[in-house]
Amino acid sequence: MDGVVRAWVDGWVVSRGAAPPVPEPWGFTVDVGHPAHVSRHVLSAVGDAVEERTVREVVDGVRGTGVWLKVFQSPALVGDWLGEGWWVDPEPGWLMTVPLPTGKGHTRVPDGYGLRRWTRGGVTRVLVTAPDGSFAARGQVAPTGATAVVDQIETAPEHRRRGLGGLVVRVLAETAAAEGAETGVLAGTPQGRALYASLGWTVTAPLTSARFTGDERR
Repeated sequence: MDGVVRAWVDGWVVSRGAAPPVPEPWGFTVDVGHPAHVSRHVLSAVGDAVEERTVREVVDGVRGTGVWLKVFQSPALVGDWLGEGWWVDPEPGWLMTVPLPTGKGHTRVPDGYGLRRWTRGGVTRVLVTAPDGSFAARGQVAPTGATAVVDQIETAPEHRRRGLGGLVVRVLAETAAAEGAETGVLAGTPQGRALYASLGWTVTAPLTSARFTGDERR
C-alpha cells in the first residue's frame, strides 16, 4: 500500500508545483512554500500499519507553524496522538484508486455548458463553463508514469447535481490513460467520496489532515 502513497505524493507535487519529495525513514517531506502551508510530512504507512510511536516522533520534530501532517488512518485515532498546538480536521479524507479506462467513454457535456482542456507543465486542467461563461466546475490531473493523480475537483454550488463533477473526473481519467497511466489516485474529501465511488473509485485508507498552529510550551 505504501506504493499508492508514493504515487499520490509524486503526482500531488507535480499538480501543485511543490518541491520534489524528500524521502524520510517514515515517509516523505514536501516543501509547498505557502505561509499557511509551508511544508508537509506524509507518512507512508497505511491503515493498521500506522504506528502511534512513529506519528509521535514526527510530531515532536515539528516546531514551526504552517507545517502539515498527512496520516493514512482515522482522525478519531490519530488526533489523540498529536499534542497541543495541532489543529486536526475532524472528518477523514480518503485515499482512493481506480483502474483507468482503456478507451474513450461517455463524456457528453450538458446542453449549454462548455468544456475546455489544456496541458502545461505536465498537468492537464479541465474547465466547465456555465451557459453565461461563468465558472461551473474544474479539476486537474498529473500523470507520473503508470499512475496519475486527480486533484482539485470543484463544482460551483449552483451547478451541482448536474453531473459536472463526474464529467470532469471522467475527462481527466481518459486524458491520463491516453498518456499511458493505468491507475488513478486521489485524496478525496468526505463530500467527494460518494462522487468518486459512483465512478468506480475504491477506498484504500482514511486520511487524517493536521496542521501545526503553535504551542506556547515550545
